[in-house]
Parts: sequence; structure tokens; C-alpha cells
Amino acid sequence: MGKKKVKVSASDAREVLLVREGFQLADIDPDSTPGLEGDNGDVKEVGRELFTERDEELADLQERMYAQARAGNPDAPSLLVVLQGMDASGKGGVVRHVFGSVDPQGLQITSFKAPTKEELAHDFLWRVEPHAPKPGFIGVFDRSHYEDVLIQRVREFAPPEEIERRYGAIVDFEQRLVASGTRVLKFMLHVGPEEQAERLLERIDRDDKHWKYNTGDLDERALWGEYAEAYQIALERTSTEDAPWWVIPANKKWYARLAVKAVLLRTLRDMNLEWPEVELDQDAERERLEEPTRLLKESLKRAADR
Repeated sequence: MGKKKVKVSASDAREVLLVREGFQLADIDPDSTPGLEGDNGDVKEVGRELFTERDEELADLQERMYAQARAGNPDAPSLLVVLQGMDASGKGGVVRHVFGSVDPQGLQITSFKAPTKEELAHDFLWRVEPHAPKPGFIGVFDRSHYEDVLIQRVREFAPPEEIERRYGAIVDFEQRLVASGTRVLKFMLHVGPEEQAERLLERIDRDDKHWKYNTGDLDERALWGEYAEAYQIALERTSTEDAPWWVIPANKKWYARLAVKAVLLRTLRDMNLEWPEVELDQDAERERLEEPTRLLKESLKRAADR
């Protein structure tokens, strides 16, 4: 096998993919792999190697954060990951693969569907706020409160003035989370219409994919341009320093997962997570362990001698 020729950029994915002032969604190629350059096959292989190499560190950092909560620290930090994207953009795959190496005890995953009649009777954030991650936890929103300025805008389920109000309400909500000790990371998985069509066709054709298919997906697909506009506005209005957006090219599933993991890992590193300090008399506890162990050995010996 020939030597892989792949250029791995030293640039932080948090900077390369970050939504900044003047951002245009139309400028992002969903088939691109920012930070990795080379032949497609080699790039994919290197990308997968990088992804796997980061599992151990991600698990360690997440455990440190969760340990803070288990040790009773009421100020333990938490982290919220918001995943958005068109149907079949790979949100579920990101959840399974990126978070597959962490302790599930410290993970909260919430998938927001169409609001119920009861939820519609309240403010749009009413159903979201209870699912904010607890101290020490990583929370993942598979779809989120942003549906209320995306499909609600495109389908005109809410009047324009209400949609406008919601942008500000979302920013305020996320700022409250940050003020309470929760880091907020938001990812739009940007898949192209051709790639989406292939994934939807796979769901139609394969028996093991039927459960993923929703006939309404094709109705929303027909409004691609309207959704692109709604995303552009939402990204512009709600990407803040405290709760930024990253747009992840997602035609290549392996790259989208790698990019999300890279941003997540860098964020956890910057949190300077430490193991909790626990009051423990180690010598006394060793003695408590050793005495019953000695008695147990004596008991086993007596039983064996009978």
C-alpha cells in the first residue's frame, strides 16, 4: 500500500467552522472536509484514525465532569450540545458515534418531535427548559428549540412577529444556561440535496432503514430553499460568543462526526476539568478494608480444612 498523502491542518476546528459575522450558508460546500486535504480514500482513512484516537481522552474528560456531580459539587459544570440539520443529515449518527465512548450515566439525550397539544398551550421554551443538562452532565438535543424558528417559520405555523420574538428568547435562554455553568455548543449538519436524496432513497429501499423513514420528509425536502433561508437567519441571529454555532459539512458522515468531536474535545480541554477533591482518610479506610479481608481469608481457610 502506498503512503497516505493527507495534509492535516493545525487550525482548530472551532475556528475553521465557526459562524462569524458575514457568514453565508450558501458558501459552505457540504462535500468539503476543512482541515483535511488529500485523496478522498486517504483522507477518509486518516479522518477515521483521528476519530478513534480521541475516544480515550473524550471519555476521561467526560468522566471528570460527571465525577464532580457524583461527588456532590453543586457547581459542577455541564455542557449542552445542540444538533440541527435537514432530515437525514446524520444527527443520530453523531449521537451514536461521537458519544459512544463516554459514560452513559453522565449523558442526557433528548429528541424533540412535533409539539403536543399541551406543549403548544405554553411558550415554546416550556418543553425545552426541563431538559437542560444537570450539573456534571453532557446534554444532547437531537433537534431542539430551533425547530420553533425553522419549520415554524417555513410552514408559517407561527406569525412573523412571534418568530421574531423567539430569536431573542432563544439568545436569552442560552445566556441563562451559560450563566448557570453550562457550556453551549450548537452544530448545524449541512448536507446537500443530492446527498440527502441518496440517504432518503436508502431508507425507502432497505428493510432495516424503513423505521427511519417519514413520508413527511419529502414534503419538507420540497421546501429546501425556504429552509436554507430560515437557517441563514437563525444562524445570524443566534450565534453568540457565549453560545456559538458551527456549520459542519455533512455529506461525508465520517467527517461530520470527526468535526463535532474535535470541537467538543477542545471545549472540554479548555474547561480545565479536574478530579473532585474528596475528604478521605486513606489510611483508615485501608485498615477497614484489610481487617475484613483478613477475617475472610481465615474463614475460607477453616472451611477448606474441614
